[in-house]
Amino acid sequence: MNAVQIRSAEQALNVGTWLIVCGAMLYSVLTVTPLMRAHTPDAWDWTAPILPIVVDAAVVIVVRLDSVLARLGGEGGRWPVVLRWMTGVMTLALNTADSALRKDLVGVAVHAVAPLLLIVTAETGLAYRRAITAAVAGLEERERAERRRGEQEARQRAEDAEKAERQRADEEERRERERREFDARMAREQREHEATLAREQAEREERREQAERDRIATIERAEREARERDEHEREQQRLARERREREAAQRAEHDRRQAIEQAAREQRERVERAERERAALLAAGPVNEKQPEEQARRTVAAAFAAGVPVRQAAELCGWSVGWVSTRYQELRDTNPAALEGASR
Repeated sequence: MNAVQIRSAEQALNVGTWLIVCGAMLYSVLTVTPLMRAHTPDAWDWTAPILPIVVDAAVVIVVRLDSVLARLGGEGGRWPVVLRWMTGVMTLALNTADSALRKDLVGVAVHAVAPLLLIVTAETGLAYRRAITAAVAGLEERERAERRRGEQEARQRAEDAEKAERQRADEEERRERERREFDARMAREQREHEATLAREQAEREERREQAERDRIATIERAEREARERDEHEREQQRLARERREREAAQRAEHDRRQAIEQAAREQRERVERAERERAALLAAGPVNEKQPEEQARRTVAAAFAAGVPVRQAAELCGWSVGWVSTRYQELRDTNPAALEGASR
């Protein structure tokens, strides 16, 4: 599966989830409003839709933030789970209360469909998003590994071609040198032979034959020795080349593994350290007194990264809502990438 297919599956999951959420919200408002009117004084009948809207708003918050955390590969802890199930149980109870009070079991079953579907969809969607995030990370890692392997193979081929070219040039130079030496030696022997023929006219025929046999034997011996030297040198060069290639491949593989392991360790340490710091700042809860400005800025930055509303961030640091809103705007201006991730 490629990146396009993964994005298509994620888009289908998002669209389906929000269709179910919106349908369940509308159905809940239409179902719970008459129940609230029946249990509210007549003068306050206009407040009947408020409770189902509030509960459904909590459902929207849970689904949206779970989607963002799953995309980032993070965990919200136990409180998001409590909120998911609490809002689901509340929605289920409000939708089935009217039929339950009238002891209408069919009505209870019918009105329980939408809340139960909403609860199961929220849990299933979170699991799907986590699985999709893990699949995207694995796909990117495989693509990077393939790219690095291709670059390494290209470099190795270029080095092999350069070595082969140098060896061919050296071989041609050596053969040319041996040919010149052989020609010079043959010319010298020829001159000596002619001088001997001139001095020993009487034995010219016999010596000519002997010299010819000697010349042929010398040529054959020289050729045989040259062939043996060539074969020995080629074998030595081949063995040396194979040994260098094995050593280079082993060193490259060792260095690559060490680099990958080091990068993975450093990434895990940075993520764990950032999560611990953010969790510590957000877990402190509302404060009674204003925090020092430096600590308040760190608290606001952690709240902004976690998608906490401005008012809740103001309660966490003890500063005013206006001051926190100004810090949020500064973080949006200086970190547009984080703003884009939070909007998704």
